[in-house]
Amino acid sequence: MKKSIFILSLGILLISFFSFKDFDFFSSMTKVDYIDGSKTLKFTTKLNTSHISQATKIDPNTAGFEAEVKKYVNNNVDVAVNGVAKTLTFTGSQVNGESVWVYYEVGNVSDISSLKIKNSILIGQFPKQVNIMNVTYKGNLKTVNFQKGKETAEVTF
Repeated sequence: MKKSIFILSLGILLISFFSFKDFDFFSSMTKVDYIDGSKTLKFTTKLNTSHISQATKIDPNTAGFEAEVKKYVNNNVDVAVNGVAKTLTFTGSQVNGESVWVYYEVGNVSDISSLKIKNSILIGQFPKQVNIMNVTYKGNLKTVNFQKGKETAEVTF
């Protein structure tokens, strides 16, 4: 009887231990807003600080971190408006504890009928990474997800 109780207790303990195993959640969130007055698409991306630090191989508290984030974003995000590739302009980043906010934009966008975006941020480093992007254009909201094998998406307005 004591042996059965011991085995049952050990089983419950092991199940409890593995149920609460620590795991990482890999995601980013990007908000894209069209600013009609300046004809600009403004991107704001929120990333996990330790994940982007691992991807860029640089400590977020060092002076060169922003330059590495700029290079990383330019290598992992592409935008085409109405079938024409556009250049991203990095406008800054901000480390805020566990999050890094990255700001970039595409200028000279007068009208959008289609928007094709490649977003492979952190997907190479973390195969379970999911990048969520909300695009707002003249009151219309479109949401797209990017993940391994689906790094490019197109929205139409």
